[in-house]
Amino acid sequence: MDMMPSMESVSIFLEAMAVLFWLVLGCIALAAVVMFVLDRFQKADAIRRNYPVIGRFRGLFSTLGEFFRQYFFAMDREELPFNRAQREWVKHAGKGHSSTLPFGSTRNITVVGTPLFVPAAFPPLDDQFASSEPLLIGPYAATPYNAPSFFNLSGMSYGAISKPAVRALSRGCQMAGCWMNTGEGGLSPYHLEGGCDLVFQIGTAKFGVRDEDGNLNDDKLREIAAKPNVRMFEVKLAQGAKPGKGGILPAAKITDEIAEIRGVPKGRDAISPNRHREASNTGELLDLIGHIREVTGKPVGIKTVMGDPEVFGDLFTAIHARGEESAPDFITLDGGEGGTGAAPMPLMDLVGMSIREALPILTDLRNKSGLKDRIRIVASGKLVNPGDVAWALAAGADFVVSARGFMFALGCIQALKCHKNTCPTGITTHDPRFQEGLVVEDKDMRVANFVKSLVKEVEVIAHSVGVSEPRLMRRSHVRLVQPDGSSLPMDRLFPAPMAAE
Repeated sequence: MDMMPSMESVSIFLEAMAVLFWLVLGCIALAAVVMFVLDRFQKADAIRRNYPVIGRFRGLFSTLGEFFRQYFFAMDREELPFNRAQREWVKHAGKGHSSTLPFGSTRNITVVGTPLFVPAAFPPLDDQFASSEPLLIGPYAATPYNAPSFFNLSGMSYGAISKPAVRALSRGCQMAGCWMNTGEGGLSPYHLEGGCDLVFQIGTAKFGVRDEDGNLNDDKLREIAAKPNVRMFEVKLAQGAKPGKGGILPAAKITDEIAEIRGVPKGRDAISPNRHREASNTGELLDLIGHIREVTGKPVGIKTVMGDPEVFGDLFTAIHARGEESAPDFITLDGGEGGTGAAPMPLMDLVGMSIREALPILTDLRNKSGLKDRIRIVASGKLVNPGDVAWALAAGADFVVSARGFMFALGCIQALKCHKNTCPTGITTHDPRFQEGLVVEDKDMRVANFVKSLVKEVEVIAHSVGVSEPRLMRRSHVRLVQPDGSSLPMDRLFPAPMAAE
């Protein structure tokens, strides 16, 4: 039997294809005419008005440009806020892969400010290597906290990030033995799920510990403090992304559960004031810290961004006048380049001192005031790789915290959709469709691997410069690259002051 199509069948098929072709072409032409008319008579966009139809490609290419640059055009160390090399290190660490690379560094070590660690002529032998030690925070609190890890998770609120993200972070932090900061959005069941140590952050809106008028509620404070995993409280004054401006959680992200946890109505943006009403000066701030410490029995610290260093000088002077027991138990210093939160561009780009400049200043002021053993300093602000963390410890920090580093460990691809509820990795969205992509049982292990790998490699740097514990690194162990390409010791650029008697 002849299976070949007849000439008549072929002819019919070709005629149908021709009709379909002209139909598609007609639809395209009609769409072009409609867009031409719309563009020519609209008044909002001058480019589209003057160049109908083709003017639309400018907006399309601008929208897609950041993605093309990320994947095809930007070099490994060119992108901002984080480059590919930084993200890839976290990715490999999270998967438990080796950090060993072939054929030399791709980093340009002539960039001004690049830290170069000074290898010891006779470093300790491998069997003399000691691991990191816990450090006590809050000696005047009823329940001090002996923090086991120098690297920890910075504040990200449930609401700003998703339920599976919080669950994975909680479980991963427990595996790694580091603390998890709740962010200012209150304490959710998912923070408690993993059993890790928690730092409860109190933002200006007092989410989770507020009354109906937004004032601090002591009963709710005691209730939070009674949770066995809550180790400390952090009073948030400012964050790097938006110093001097309160936070905003869009109404689209506020579910019934989030509204209940935060103590806010559903259907409206949850807006935090730009400062705590109770703290309009240094004295009132110390009063607020003392009150929370007395009510909770836990260490209490502050989070802020440096502007005028004299403010910290005034704080330490006030502490001496009252007695060192009145001091905050820790100060989390965020850099102007820090912050996961969406913020107005002028605040994100131009307000607040960089952590690279601010951290040595703060540690010097604290040490000069004789409060080195009383107030712990926690550094924050784009410190996601071992070299950044080692630099911060050498500059004087007691602890380092990161938020975006942990986001990369969860699978963040820097899509820059954090504030739109359309995060493609499920980290900053409450859309169930996108959340399905974040598998808690996989990502929690990546979080733990990231922390363990970073701690291990910072210990390797410490060992290389000749000390047995990362916090024993000093500014003399780091050289900073100067504009002429040479490097100078950090202790020469930032000489440590003599402590006060």
